[in-house]
Amino acid sequence: MIGAAAFPLRRWATPLVIGAFLLMAVTGILMFFEIDVGLVAVAHQWFSWIFLIGAGGHVVLNVRSFRNHLKSLWGRMGIAAGAALTIAALFSWGQITGPQIKRPIEAALVEAPIAALAAVTRNAPDTLIDRLAGQGIAADGGDSIRDIALRSGVDENRLLATVFFLD
Repeated sequence: MIGAAAFPLRRWATPLVIGAFLLMAVTGILMFFEIDVGLVAVAHQWFSWIFLIGAGGHVVLNVRSFRNHLKSLWGRMGIAAGAALTIAALFSWGQITGPQIKRPIEAALVEAPIAALAAVTRNAPDTLIDRLAGQGIAADGGDSIRDIALRSGVDENRLLATVFFLD
């Protein structure tokens, strides 16, 4: 069994924070400019957990400095500003944001029959049914993506990619 002595905090916490910060900074900038390629959003979301683990270790290593920052006016103001911005970000303030609109659209697409999706993609239902059949997936015009996914075991996103000619 590998013990804590083999992985002292000082060896991994700060390098982990640096690496995760760089990844999150780059992916965050790409997301800001809506450059949605590969696994940018997924990496950003999941590496935030890695960043938190590293940051927790970094705080443990530097608890004295952390406490000193909490004693200073600038330290308290910085933490208060971060907390206030975090709380403010939980509200949409009347704005319709991308994720707010994407989720119901995706849900509607997953529940819609293939015939309706064919109209959205400006294709005949048989075209979509043939595309699915070309991947060994049986469907008819009345099936929804969810129905097909449950029956075939193929992920809904993969099926939507096929329907929208993204694969």
